[in-house]
Amino acid sequence: MKQGLSLRVSQHLALTPQLQQSIRLLQLSTLELSQEVEQMLDENPFLEIAEEAAVREDFGLEQTDTPVSQDIREFESATVSVATSQNDAESSTESSQEPTLEESWEGDGSVESSPDDSEWGGDAPARKNNLDDSDAEASDLTGAHVSLQDYLHRQALGLRLSEVDRAALHFLIESLNDDGYLEDSLASLAAGLAGSDLEQAEELEQHFAITLKLLQHMEPAGVGARHLAECLSLQLRDAEPSDETRAALAMCQQPMELLAKRDVKRLAHLCGFTDDVIKGAIAVIARLDPKPGRRFVNVERNLIVPDVIVVKSGRGFKVSLNREVMPRLRVQDMYANALKQHKGQGGQALQQRLQEARWFIKNIQQRFDTILRVSSAIVERQKNFFTHGELAMRPLVLREIADELGLHESTISRVTTAKYMSTPFGTFELKYFFGSALGTETGGNASSTAVRALIKQFVASESTKKPLSDNQIAEMLKEQGIECARRTVAKYREALRIAPASLRKAL
Repeated sequence: MKQGLSLRVSQHLALTPQLQQSIRLLQLSTLELSQEVEQMLDENPFLEIAEEAAVREDFGLEQTDTPVSQDIREFESATVSVATSQNDAESSTESSQEPTLEESWEGDGSVESSPDDSEWGGDAPARKNNLDDSDAEASDLTGAHVSLQDYLHRQALGLRLSEVDRAALHFLIESLNDDGYLEDSLASLAAGLAGSDLEQAEELEQHFAITLKLLQHMEPAGVGARHLAECLSLQLRDAEPSDETRAALAMCQQPMELLAKRDVKRLAHLCGFTDDVIKGAIAVIARLDPKPGRRFVNVERNLIVPDVIVVKSGRGFKVSLNREVMPRLRVQDMYANALKQHKGQGGQALQQRLQEARWFIKNIQQRFDTILRVSSAIVERQKNFFTHGELAMRPLVLREIADELGLHESTISRVTTAKYMSTPFGTFELKYFFGSALGTETGGNASSTAVRALIKQFVASESTKKPLSDNQIAEMLKEQGIECARRTVAKYREALRIAPASLRKAL
């Protein structure tokens, strides 16, 4: 073996802890960033919340107003109040939702595959019982964050039951899912409690069968059902008697696929009613609630708070950071000054914690700097959208913004994920402004977002008796000079949550 010395030149990438933290903070959402800040405040004694408005020495963001149409500067003003930003978030969240479609829904009788809630009404009939809480409205209780189980337990207090039946009813109530359905069979519930004792399991199943009937007479109507058809039947049971109601009950005994397809002829033949009565029955069913327990789910409202706010300013637009989502942090002066005087043991560890606090503030500053720069570049590229709406959206890819700002595509991707912009047309995720290009007859490109907006417009103005097929929509786009295949139209239509033509057809 021959030994010797050699010189080799090589390069390798090393991510320092500070750089790793910077990358991680960049991809966090506003909520996740808030949680990260809270954790750092708990762990690092040198970090504190600034009592006054953040200044450059504390936070590092100097904000000045500059229209986007001029040279883009790194910092813009953040002049929107808390109330304005919250109102924008609420109103724009509603306006950015998908369009309301024609009455069409489907279901196959299973809990998971029940129809979309937006296609049902809330006119389920009220119970006519003598329960103590029968006068209390479910909406009143849900406003106080009462769970479905609590609401049912309160009704059960007015029932005269044996200890065994009361325990069985309590168990059934606790076994309901969030939609108010009893997913497990009575036999499986009994077997789970009795174990290998078959005699006890059979006795428990009998008690469950008795108390299930009591449960299914409670409010909200339809609770305790084991599948969609039973849920609808329970709600129809107390409705005003009519041919439509009787037909609706009969239809619930048929396969749900026929109801989903609105196969009037087939349903009329199977149920023994005329076509007109079946049509009326379908309208009755459409007003029922397929998920009666859903209204009790205590889900914290997922209000979107924008990171960036865009407002009209003269002939251009002003882009500013939302001051309310910017944490105001600074280094604890008292501890930092005390550390300068400390020369004893442990000083190096404390010095490291002080440096971590400074790096954390700097990385948060850099995060908002980057968000503002990317947002300003997006607004500059999509000026037509902010004037005319999504029909004027132009094709845009991450590389364009990355090249303009001298950043990597992955950085742009992190910045545009889970970051939101409040605009005159609503609040949108920054990724919304990026879209692929479709060819046009003139040799130019059309944004996929604009094409989806056109499809939405075509469907909104179609005849409900003869809805447009995907092929017809593709032809209409071609007339507009946009080359779009039928499969692409179908993909965009599904992304917009627009039902196929067969389900959009009015009765």
